[in-house]
Amino acid sequence: ARQAKQFGYGTVVMQAGEDFGITCDWMSDIIRSIKAETGLAVTLSLGERSDEDLCAWKEAGANRYLLRFESSDPELYRRIHPCRAGQALSDRIAMLQRLRAFGYEIGSGVMVGVPGQTYAMLATDIDTFRRLDLDMIGIGPFIVHPATPLGRSLAGTAIPEETALFSLAEADQVPNTELMTYKAVALARLVCPQANIPSTTALATLNLAQGRELGLQRGANTVMPNLTPPQYRQLYEIYPDKACVQESAGDCHGCMNARIQSIGRTPGIPCFQQGKVQR
Repeated sequence: ARQAKQFGYGTVVMQAGEDFGITCDWMSDIIRSIKAETGLAVTLSLGERSDEDLCAWKEAGANRYLLRFESSDPELYRRIHPCRAGQALSDRIAMLQRLRAFGYEIGSGVMVGVPGQTYAMLATDIDTFRRLDLDMIGIGPFIVHPATPLGRSLAGTAIPEETALFSLAEADQVPNTELMTYKAVALARLVCPQANIPSTTALATLNLAQGRELGLQRGANTVMPNLTPPQYRQLYEIYPDKACVQESAGDCHGCMNARIQSIGRTPGIPCFQQGKVQR
């Protein structure tokens, strides 16, 4: 967080899986320390937590919460996000609405090309962004991880875009391609013109040379430099061959600035004031 302040960033994002070893009080103390020492906006992405935890973190000073609703289609959501034993299917859209009622800015999103995702589903997802009036929208390609149940069932094969267009069996399957991700980002920008939309690391993983730049030229307006020390990045492998795993925070900062400038843009200087980022 101190590095983020030195680099001139406006917010620090703390992200994890749904790890209940992260206790409410422990996280509240960290939030208070970051706010007291740096004044940065604090964004949390810690999965589904109780309303009590979410309210406590808001009271501690957290400003934003990111929670992907994954799919607006209940059946697809059930298939890719099965219930825990003895629990009912979660309702992330309802949780996002509660987060806003608690005073958070809210962010959400989907993966493009999840097996079983149709064009109609993705269109409804994008309309859901509009309906929720999201402050931040995360859109990235589905990248197979062979160590997951879904990845093992797919044998690591991407869905070719031309096959999806011309095969009767897969006519409705959205391809998990770079191009389709750009299309979804562009459509999200049209329906949510004021939202922050990051050009993601997943795009850089598919196209290391230009993925982030092309995302910024197709509707995205932010990037998320990684501050995690390299020795810990390798422990957070959400998909194989993730871009920039070996970079330091300083390397990432310099690289991001250079990439933004290479397309004729100037890195913005955010000003967090009264709960909004002035851009």
